[in-house]
Formats: sequence, structure tokens, C-alpha cells
Amino acid sequence: MIEVSLADARRIAIAAQGFVAQRSQVGRDELLALARRLGVIQIDSVNVLVRSHYLPAFSRIGAYEPAVLDALSHEAPRALFEYWGHEASLLPIELYPAMRFRMDRAHLDAWRGVRAVARKKRLVADVLAIVRERGPIAGSELELGKRRKRGRGGWWGWSEAKTALEWLFWSGQITCARRRGFERLYDLPERVIPPAIAAQPALDPEAARELLVERSARAMGVATETDLRDYYRLDVAGTRAAVAALVERGVLERAEVEGWAKPAYVHRELAPATSLGTTALLSPFDSLIWMRERTERLFGMRVRLEIYTPAHKRVHGYYVLPMLHGDTLVARVDLKADRAAKTLRAHAAHAEGRPTSKLAAAMAGELARMASWLGLAHIQVTPSGDLGPALVRAMTPRKSRARS
Repeated sequence: MIEVSLADARRIAIAAQGFVAQRSQVGRDELLALARRLGVIQIDSVNVLVRSHYLPAFSRIGAYEPAVLDALSHEAPRALFEYWGHEASLLPIELYPAMRFRMDRAHLDAWRGVRAVARKKRLVADVLAIVRERGPIAGSELELGKRRKRGRGGWWGWSEAKTALEWLFWSGQITCARRRGFERLYDLPERVIPPAIAAQPALDPEAARELLVERSARAMGVATETDLRDYYRLDVAGTRAAVAALVERGVLERAEVEGWAKPAYVHRELAPATSLGTTALLSPFDSLIWMRERTERLFGMRVRLEIYTPAHKRVHGYYVLPMLHGDTLVARVDLKADRAAKTLRAHAAHAEGRPTSKLAAAMAGELARMASWLGLAHIQVTPSGDLGPALVRAMTPRKSRARS
């Protein structure tokens, strides 16, 4: 068992997640390499700043055109596909055979309401037939939803038809061809997944779990068994068996991390811990911090999503981005993109520890970078939170304009 200091564990995790000190304009190759390195990018519907799946690449490697990520996900020959990875996620296309065991387990793993509608065989068959005939098709376009009739043998309502789509998606009988706005358009896998990938046999569950646990270990750098399980939301027993098999083969090595109560694991090709000197604002759904307990273990920051908290009870704000600086999380800021006013609004900023002008300056630089990427001409900072006043002062020389 190797020993790892907490500081080194942070550096290992940050490097494994693909953060770089110097960011630049990014193209297709860089985006695809990062997506493969991360192994999964969570999708979320909240658009108060920008859709969450666009943020990880910007945070790590620099400004890019979101349309390029869309093309990787939704245009042939597609390199990414949508499925349940962590939550709803973009995944490298080569993981499709590994995810088919989850599709086969949909009757066990899908949400209760989705599993319930799967028992309505006629409904499911009707919805699948419509997708086969008319795909790519959105749930809002289902003709089934327009025919409501009570009584035995009648048509189902729209909500049930939409749930049937979710069942078919979860079980792999349909997939996401593309999105219109944020709405999925569904089609048959054979019309979406590249033939060379679709022709590959599904991995058996044990092999699939081992592959996914190994990908998790590479992407996380250093992680407990629970951390490894959470990355792709695997089951307890299957993850435990996969970890044991990978340790036995020498792919994973046990590690003892300073201050961690449970043993950790590192990949045999672990990169050395280095200080990157990076600064980045992180989506609240970023894979570096999405497991809240691990974030506290690594960085000492308690991260909670307050979107669904009543406004008067929020501590840090509505859509709050933690800020990575060096090898730790040092602050957080509540952001909104006011597209009509072409303004990036920082409603509140808080420091972890003592707020300083140096910390405020680092955040000001990231706000300018963010505004420029989003095409927003101005930045407006409210002096709320313990870092807010210093951030206002740091932004003053910039005359509230984004850097070009």
C-alpha cells in the first residue's frame, strides 16, 4: 500500500481530470481527447449561465465553440453518445458496448415510474413503432399524446407516452439522435450509433464493470471504492468485485491517503503529483466535485446545490460555481448570463477562509474569461458575500467589460 499526502491527492485528482495551467482556443481534437479522458460529462437542464455539459471543457482547456461539442455528440460520425452514465451524460462512443449491460438491467435500475410504464406492453410497442416510422422525433411530437380516452383499451395520455420513451431510452431500444434546444429527439440505435460500434457484442456485466471502474480510476486519480462506484453509478457488489479483480491483476494499487478513513486506489499508470497553477470556475455538476463527500475529503469545501432551496434560505446563491486555484478550492461565485443585456452578473462571491485582494483578482480574471467565451460584453458584480466587495474593486479597472 502506497502512502499519499492530502496535498498530493488533490494534485493527482486535478491532473487526472485534465486541468492545464495555460488555456487556449480549443478545437475538435482537444475536446474529444478531454471527453475520452473524463469518460463521462454530466448533462443538466439549468441554463441560467450555460448548459452544464459545456462548462467542463472551458474550465479545463479553454474557450471553444459549443457547436463543436454538439457536433461530436449529434453528427455523424459521432464520437459521443447520450445515456445514463453518472446521471444523464455524454459518453465516449467506445463505451457503448460497456453500457449495454445497464440497458439490459433497465427493469431493475430504471426509476420506479419508468419501470411501471414498461409493463404496459401495448403503449411501449405503439411508441416504439412511432419512433421507427418517424424518428428522429421529440416527445412533444408524439401523436399518441393527442388521443386521450378513458376506459379499458383506450389511448394513453401524453405523460405516459413520454415515460414510455424514457423506458425505451433506458433499455437501449431507442437513443438520442440529437437535441432541439434542450429537447431530445429519439431514433433507433441502428440509425444513430456508428455501425462498427453497434456491431460489437455487449460486454458481459463483469467485464463492463471492470472497464468502467478502470476508467473511473484513471479519471479520478485517487479514489475510494465508493468514489469509483459513484463515477458511473455502479452497484455495490459489482464494483467491489471489479475493484478486487483489478487489484489482483495489478491494474489498481491500494493507497492510504492522509486523513481518509477508508483505503483508496490508484491506477498503475498514475501520473506524478504536480502543481499546475491553474485557476478555473467549475460547474456545480463538474466531475471533479460532483460527489459532495469526496469534495469535502479532498478540498475541505462543503458544496451543496441550492437551486431548489427557497431564496431566503440560500447561503451562497442560486447557480454557484466553485473556483479552483492552484491545488484547492478557494472561493465560489453565483453567476447568471443576462443575454438580453449582454452582461455576466455575479450576484455574490464567497471565499473559503480569509477574502483577499489577490483572490478577488484571480476571480475577476476568470469572470472576464467566462464573459468573453459567452459573448457577453459586460460584467456586473454585486458586493454581496464576504468576497463581493473585494471583487467589485478588482473589477473596477476592467470597467466592467469582458476581455476580448
